[in-house]
Amino acid sequence: MNFLAHLHLADISDSHLAANLAGDFAKGDIKHFPKHLQQGLWLHRQIDQITDSHELITDLIKLFPKSSRRVAPILIDLVFDHYLAFYWDEYHQQSLTEFTQKAYHSLQHTAELPEKLQLIIPKVIEQDWLMSYQTRAGLNKAIEGVSQRISKPELFKTAISDVDKLYVEIEIAFRTFYPQLMAYSRIYSRKTPEQYLP
Repeated sequence: MNFLAHLHLADISDSHLAANLAGDFAKGDIKHFPKHLQQGLWLHRQIDQITDSHELITDLIKLFPKSSRRVAPILIDLVFDHYLAFYWDEYHQQSLTEFTQKAYHSLQHTAELPEKLQLIIPKVIEQDWLMSYQTRAGLNKAIEGVSQRISKPELFKTAISDVDKLYVEIEIAFRTFYPQLMAYSRIYSRKTPEQYLP
């Protein structure tokens, strides 16, 4: 899952927004991180593990051309954020505008976030990444942005056209899988190991 999905899943499971998002930037043993981040990091890793191993996702990855299959999981995460933003009212009681402001506030006011996350927070807010996922143009910009932040940008050479060709298939996977992931998140938030609870 990408930024918007992790924040949404954190919110519906009543756990810390910024802490959940920090999972993409936090390496190593969770116990080395501040206590107020630990549950979010743990939940983030559970969500990623479920997603990466789910049959719907592994089957979807196989539909991508071999040349871009290595980055297919990243592309799927980005397109899932796009569909979540596009269909937002079906998945959350707050408007997307209100939710993004709450998420940005959490990112700005949470202490001791991983340094790499702290560095991009101003750009995330200034460019309003979460709202931009609603449109295809915003999705394409996100794909281009990710390609510029990895060591092998050539792997994204056909990324936008690959997504275009599989746009419907990815939507079907999202609409089928994401409600399951919402249920998993609520269950895991209740089953967080005691040592990670705030």
